[in-house]
Amino acid sequence: METEIKPDRKLKIGLDKIDNVRKFYIESYGCQMNFADSEIVSSIVSSEGYTSTKNFEEADLILLNTCSIREKAETTVRNRLKDFSKLKTINKNLKVGVLGCMAERLKNKFLDQEKIVDLVVGPDAYRDIPNLLEDINDGKSAVNVILSKEETYGDISPVRLSSNGVTAFVSITRGCDNMCTFCVVPFTRGRERSRDPKSILKEIQELVDKNYKEVTLLGQNVDSYLWYGGGLKKDYKKISALRKKTAVNFAKLLKLIAQTFPKIRIRFSTSNPQDMNLEVIKTMSIHPNICKHIHLPVQSGSDKILKSMNRKHSRLEYLELIKKIKELMPDCAISHDMITGFPNESDDDHKLTLDLMEQVKYEFGYMFKYSERPGTLAYKKHEDNVPEQIKKSRLQEIVDLQQKHSLYRTYSYLGKTVRVLIEKESKKSKAQWSGRNEQNMVVVFDKKNFKVGDFVDVHITDCTSATLIGDAII
Repeated sequence: METEIKPDRKLKIGLDKIDNVRKFYIESYGCQMNFADSEIVSSIVSSEGYTSTKNFEEADLILLNTCSIREKAETTVRNRLKDFSKLKTINKNLKVGVLGCMAERLKNKFLDQEKIVDLVVGPDAYRDIPNLLEDINDGKSAVNVILSKEETYGDISPVRLSSNGVTAFVSITRGCDNMCTFCVVPFTRGRERSRDPKSILKEIQELVDKNYKEVTLLGQNVDSYLWYGGGLKKDYKKISALRKKTAVNFAKLLKLIAQTFPKIRIRFSTSNPQDMNLEVIKTMSIHPNICKHIHLPVQSGSDKILKSMNRKHSRLEYLELIKKIKELMPDCAISHDMITGFPNESDDDHKLTLDLMEQVKYEFGYMFKYSERPGTLAYKKHEDNVPEQIKKSRLQEIVDLQQKHSLYRTYSYLGKTVRVLIEKESKKSKAQWSGRNEQNMVVVFDKKNFKVGDFVDVHITDCTSATLIGDAII
């Protein structure tokens, strides 16, 4: 799932320091995991005496947490660095750091290619930021992109950035072992490893104590979660029968959290079709506080393309999984990721993708043109041979079809009542609240006497393809 923070104002030439407190500014790009990691980084930097600021012009330390999943994401970061270079001409003490997947992919090259960058830190090296800051002050290069074999940050309490005080991310796994040919994640985030369930429960308890109402469990592939005492998932086969018996998989973790915190709403992302099993689906169907929404990336409707992508599921297996989900949870919403224009994708392959979408009728999705990523197997083995104009045309067809299906799904809620957690004020009207229902659909309604954090029953009276509109039931 991709989200991007975009600057909403132009850089002002000028720097107004009103005190000597060191301040840091952090900007995040890419997936939800990056946003969760930024909260870890904020905790680490804050412990070094820095104070967070939302105004980059007054910062002593600017950090960009980056994404490498597509070329566009990297281009956005490079353009953003140009903005910050102007600040460096004014504030000679300003330090700029690049974090995350782009830092891991480019490593030391970043210091040479982007002269503005002072430190480069990979996703598993954030604990080393205090030492790297010291190195910068001593005139040394500051790069740490070593990938870890352990969970890394389970004992750090995140600083919730721009929090609404209602919803929060909780990381449960890091890395990925699936090696999809188009994806840089295994190279930038390393092998799969899971977090101790005790530390997960501890973090959620801290959120409950602060009156948070919803958590989203995060991982590149949450269904691969497996805790047997630490270490990489690939080493699981080597452990004793007793340790295997007490191991916690994702279904058991879901059940544990749902039973321990019956009043908190639970979401998770992202799932992988090859790893999601019936046990997870049954657990979701049993516990009412687990939201009925699954983000289930498919990437293509063609078996030929799926095989070329090294996806470990076929089209039929994916549709069978959807069928099982709907049998146990008829009201479960399904969303997707889709890539069009993968190497050697034909018109027939594209039609198979559209046909799969017609069969599933997803609630919503994230749709992209294929973008070559250096270092991936697709980059090494396949020529990027689908013309750009055809990629654009196919993408538009996919987007248009998804909008049609999204409207079909929202329209089905007319006349129904849904349970909504109020998260914020509506973007379009200060007189309305905005929140989401179990199926992760945005719902807006008049404020009345409700407040952020309230659960409200809303009768749906109208809709768009992206939003449900209704009246709160008092």
